[in-house]
Amino acid sequence: MNDEQKHEEIHAILKTVDDPELPSVSVVDLGMVHEVTIDQSKVSITMVPTFAGCPALDFIEKNVKSAVGNIDWVEDCLVAFSFQKKWSTDAITDEGKEQLKKHGVSPPPENYRPGEEWSVNCPYCGSAFTSMENVFGPTACRSILYCGSCKNPFEAMKPVVNYSIVY
Repeated sequence: MNDEQKHEEIHAILKTVDDPELPSVSVVDLGMVHEVTIDQSKVSITMVPTFAGCPALDFIEKNVKSAVGNIDWVEDCLVAFSFQKKWSTDAITDEGKEQLKKHGVSPPPENYRPGEEWSVNCPYCGSAFTSMENVFGPTACRSILYCGSCKNPFEAMKPVVNYSIVY
């Protein structure tokens, strides 16, 4: 098996590792996998957490190590979280956005600019008639909103984008 095939196999396995707080949304589709390095039978995976204080990081590390460690040719798997690269909601794949909706979580708004107000459509009915009920949701990366059309409360991923401050 060549390195390209090994990388493809690792990628396929990582697509099966769900975020513990968002079942059916993989760490790949959330844009958390930054780099995979293979040295014969040793695999090193660098991941970017969605938030620095994310309580699920230990679970994610354990689940990634377990999944990758089940591959026949892998003898060792190291998982590290990097804070050098900032995670962005722009990294969520289209598949990840669809899975979030199925889980009742609205994906972050497209083309968000820091400092601007943001809104999202309801993941249940698609209505834009939504309001922010609480910017502080059940986790640091989500807020609580309410749909005025279907009357359902729902969560939405907070927009986190890469930007630089110009003085």
